Amino acid sequence: MQQLTILKIGGKLLDDDTRLNEALADFTKIEGTKILVHGGGKKSSELSRQLGIEPKMAEGRRITDAATLEVVTMVYAGLLNKTLVSRLQALGCNAIGLSGADGNAILAKKRPVKTIDYGFVGDVEMVNKRLVINFLEKNLTPVFCAVTHDGQGQLLNTNADTIATSLAVALAQDYQVTLKFCFEKNGVLLDPADENSVIPNLDAATFARYQTAGIISEGMIPKLDNAFAAVQAGVAAIIICGRDGIAPGSFQIGTTICR
Repeated sequence: MQQLTILKIGGKLLDDDTRLNEALADFTKIEGTKILVHGGGKKSSELSRQLGIEPKMAEGRRITDAATLEVVTMVYAGLLNKTLVSRLQALGCNAIGLSGADGNAILAKKRPVKTIDYGFVGDVEMVNKRLVINFLEKNLTPVFCAVTHDGQGQLLNTNADTIATSLAVALAQDYQVTLKFCFEKNGVLLDPADENSVIPNLDAATFARYQTAGIISEGMIPKLDNAFAAVQAGVAAIIICGRDGIAPGSFQIGTTICR
C-alpha cells in the first residue's frame, strides 16, 4: 500500500518565519504523497482584537460568532493558506490551497448547542475522498485550511486537528497513513515547563489519567482526542512532535499515540 503523510501545523510555529520555513523545507523532503493541514488561531485572534472583536474560547476551542467567522475565513483560507502555498511552490512542491468548500472537499454540520454554544463551528460529516485522491495522483499537494461548509452556503470554522484526523481516517483504506501533529513543543510533555519531558508513548488510559491530574490540559485535549479517534479508526501511525519531528526518518521524535 502506498505511503501518505499528513502533517498538521499550528501554534507558534506559524508565527515564527524562520521555523516555519524550516518546517516547510522538511515537509517537501518527505517522499511520496503528502497533505498539509494548518490552523492559525493566534493570527486570527490578533486580527480580531485589531478589529475590536475579543476572541472567546471554551474548553480549548474557539467560539465563532458571525464576525469571528469572517475573520477566521480571511486569515485561514486567505492570508495563511496562500502564504503557505506560495512558500511550498518556491521550494519546488506543487501545492494547491483548499478549504472544505472547494470541490466540496469536506462537508460539515454546525455543532448543535448543548452546554456551550460554539456558534459557526462545524463538525466534519464527510470527506470527498475521490477528490483528494485525484489531486494526489496528479502529484499535487493539498494544503487544507480550517474552514469547511455545510453544503447549504454556510462556511464553518472547524478545528484543524479534526480536519487532519478526518482526512487520515478517510484515506486509511487507500494509503498507509502517517499523521503528524506538529507545533511548538517537542511532543506531549509530562512537565509543561520542561521541554525535554516528552512522553514517548501515550495510550488512552494514561491520557485520561494525565488529563484528570491536569498534566494535559487546554488545547492539547482536543488534539489528543482526535489522535486517539484516528488510531482506533485504522490510521497506521500518529505522532505529536515539534519541528524536528517532521523530516523523513524522524519517527522516534515526539509522542507516539498507541492503541
